[in-house]
Amino acid sequence: MNTIAVRRFVVLSLTPALLIYALFVFVPVIWSSYYSFFDWKGIGAAKFIGLRNYAEIIQDPIFWRALKNNVIFVLVSVFGQLPVALVLAIVLHKSNALQRFIRSAVFVPMVLSSVVIGMIWQYIYHPQIGILNFLLDKAGLPHWKLEWLSDAKIAIFALAPPLVWSFVGLYLIIFISAFQNIPGDIHDAAQIDGAEGARKLFSVTLPMIWSTVQIAIILCISGSLKSFDLVYVMTKGGPAHATELLATYMYNSTFSSYRYGFGSAISTSIVLISLIFIGLSQWLTSRTSKK
Repeated sequence: MNTIAVRRFVVLSLTPALLIYALFVFVPVIWSSYYSFFDWKGIGAAKFIGLRNYAEIIQDPIFWRALKNNVIFVLVSVFGQLPVALVLAIVLHKSNALQRFIRSAVFVPMVLSSVVIGMIWQYIYHPQIGILNFLLDKAGLPHWKLEWLSDAKIAIFALAPPLVWSFVGLYLIIFISAFQNIPGDIHDAAQIDGAEGARKLFSVTLPMIWSTVQIAIILCISGSLKSFDLVYVMTKGGPAHATELLATYMYNSTFSSYRYGFGSAISTSIVLISLIFIGLSQWLTSRTSKK
């Protein structure tokens, strides 16, 4: 097959998927952006109000609380999920029976519903029957027992372990695949040059998979900024908006008061914030890779 025929085949193969993606992703985003300039309750006529929805968002302290909590989620994801997954991938990238079993065990949370994960961790954190307070009591640390999801000061941080636990498996598989795609000749050359252990990891392995790390960071940021179901199941954004995220803020603002125009403005803001965060992360990681 010549080059033109190959390109034509690739285009024809990708077109159906791209059309479906555009229909269910790009069109709703554009539609939501359009309605963000209107006062609309979901039915009836929509009244154009310009940037008034965005002005209200900026003046709402709950929005800034939700943005702060989302930044915490992004940091927990990037500096929690990725390092843990990378360490596990280094340990488990070989393929023997035990390592395959551990990989499967780590990946199990990815196939569970977020609702199930939220309910599991609700029971773990339960102040009376939860296993966490029970273990602290048995370990002789009763003064460490807390109302993990009811204390506004610690609730957002109590959500970090289930967030990390539920997505480590995804990045583990991504990093293992990246390790397995490194040509064996490079490992042999590094060994001949005397690169072993940490030196080989930081001088050879990580630079070889750095593009994969950048993609994982993008997935972490975009996933964290649209986190909803886990938090909604466990706390519903409470107590007193202590665990409010941008997605729960959008949901509560839209469906509690039927302000679909205002909710569309929030969703558009989430997209813009995601693009800013992703652009900043790619700029920082690109500078790091050039050093």
